[in-house]
Amino acid sequence: MTKVAWNTKELTVGQLAERSGVAVSALHFYEAKGLITSRRTAGNQRRYSRDSLRRVAFIRLAQRIGIPLKTIKDALDELPGERTPTRADWARLSAAWRGELDDRILQLQRLRDDLTDCIGCGCLSLDLCPVANPHDRLGDEGPGARRIDTRLSPPPGACCNTAGDRP
Repeated sequence: MTKVAWNTKELTVGQLAERSGVAVSALHFYEAKGLITSRRTAGNQRRYSRDSLRRVAFIRLAQRIGIPLKTIKDALDELPGERTPTRADWARLSAAWRGELDDRILQLQRLRDDLTDCIGCGCLSLDLCPVANPHDRLGDEGPGARRIDTRLSPPPGACCNTAGDRP
């Protein structure tokens, strides 16, 4: 790894990529999406301020815990003057994402628990489906796997999958 002097105020895209562990193409993508910014030199080369390292780390960590880029961008846009997130910013933003993460954890637990017997679609394509969908009631709610997505389906035991509803 190329050593960048600690007092270097700006980084090339290659230096930022090497130091952050993020591919150059990803940095270009982040910039195109407005997540990070650079200035152009007279030779039209990108230069990133050193605090871009923290912004990229913030983006990567948020992505790693499952936060969509749009949500990350909205969070970064809330910061005054496009500044780099501080520890207090991270605490506030991560607390706001807690509910979304809890919901995703619940969805994954339901998927894990039902994986052997059900794909969550309610389509009745499996002959031993434990969450039968008589008369394709779930089709009226919209496309996709309705039973696994906790934002769309009621918790277990609250739906119409009683023995009397099975075909």
